[in-house]
Amino acid sequence: MSLSTTDDPPWEGLDGPARHAVCLDAARNGNRDALHVLVDELTPLVWHVVRGQGVERPAAEDVVQTVWLALLRNLDRLDQPRALAAWLITTARREAVRVRSAERSPTSPLPTEVLDQVPTTDGQPEAEALRGDRDRRLWSAFRRLPPRCQELLRLTVVAGRARYQAVAEALGMPRGSIGPTRGRCLETLRALLGAEGGTR
Repeated sequence: MSLSTTDDPPWEGLDGPARHAVCLDAARNGNRDALHVLVDELTPLVWHVVRGQGVERPAAEDVVQTVWLALLRNLDRLDQPRALAAWLITTARREAVRVRSAERSPTSPLPTEVLDQVPTTDGQPEAEALRGDRDRRLWSAFRRLPPRCQELLRLTVVAGRARYQAVAEALGMPRGSIGPTRGRCLETLRALLGAEGGTR
């Protein structure tokens, strides 16, 4: 039985974990609108966690779907609704690792934001060779970052400021430290890339 409502939903005006917790409770009671809100707002985060683990796009789509199906199966078992984003991140990471192990894929794609910092060229084989060399150096520099920086950069690529609280929960960090820490991680990445001759 669906209890879907559109007038003054209880999550209206809420943000972050509080909003997600209210939506989760409503979804447990059969409110489909609440479930749609969760899917719309948290799928980008789930998607980026999966891609950050090196799962290729077609398989990543399946993993994301698997994560949401897992939530539906466990809808009544989540003891801490405010920690929903962290639960999704953990579930996505585990499923992505499982899938990637099955694929035996040797490399992970870099976060899009990181790649966007490096100028690209396109067209000729020479350009492709330059791009490949650039990506190799950038990936090498990224892997030399501390694991916490790698995770933070991956999670904040698509999260945006409105979802920093979810990232903070997932990483066990104060929300106010996400932006400054992310900035320091990017500066470290630039320095590592520069040391490899990859700043241009």
